[in-house]
Amino acid sequence: MFRWAKSLSLKNNKGTGNIRGETMAKKMGRYCKAYYLSDFRGFSGWPPTLEYLKTEKRYIDNNEVEEQRQLSDGDILYLQENYVVTDGIFLEENVVFNRVTPDWIGFCTKKLAFELPVYEHSGRSNESNT
Repeated sequence: MFRWAKSLSLKNNKGTGNIRGETMAKKMGRYCKAYYLSDFRGFSGWPPTLEYLKTEKRYIDNNEVEEQRQLSDGDILYLQENYVVTDGIFLEENVVFNRVTPDWIGFCTKKLAFELPVYEHSGRSNESNT
């Protein structure tokens, strides 16, 4: 299992970085689940437009341009362990929905059948045998 470095990230659609512009490790949660955008739109409080989507690079007249991607019902978004929805698997990057309310949690558990896995401890030591 990989361990990802915890870091503070800038929440924007240009990736993560620190104040010096250096690339930082992205924060990966323990669990997220992919759903179609159409599934999330079943929630009455889902916003009609989404911000902080990933950007896509395109070339227009030989110039590289970054544009916010446009989503359709068949596109995938990720429901994170904290009930926040992201446009990608990383926990604090490209957050598109973060209004976590009891109604939202109920929608996720009942309509989307979102359930956090129970991690069992194996009881074995991680030390190698010598």
